[in-house]
Amino acid sequence: MNQTSDIDGAPAVVFLSGDLMFASRVRAAAEAEGLEFQLAASLPDRGDIRCVIVDLSTRSGVVEGLMERCRQVCPDAKVMAYGPHVQVARLDKAKQAGIPVVVTRGQFDRSLGSLFNSAD
Repeated sequence: MNQTSDIDGAPAVVFLSGDLMFASRVRAAAEAEGLEFQLAASLPDRGDIRCVIVDLSTRSGVVEGLMERCRQVCPDAKVMAYGPHVQVARLDKAKQAGIPVVVTRGQFDRSLGSLFNSAD
């Protein structure tokens, strides 16, 4: 199953993660709201990006400089990160990097059904 969509058309959700199983859930939630989905290791250079989500358990290294990059590529995008509640240092690092919404994986999972309702 192809987890990546072309983000040149419809507004997109970029999911920075290495978790293919959870990516299918995020993809389903995004597509249910008419958004394209892209699973990536880093932020793409182009596209109508509406939401950037960072999985801190697999991509915590991308938080450094991510907000500056988002300001350049997708200044209006909603940016958030999530990680296991036991990985406090990674959650704190994301907050210190200026990511506006940092939640635990459980909180993210519970909000997934309504996460993209206000993405337009």
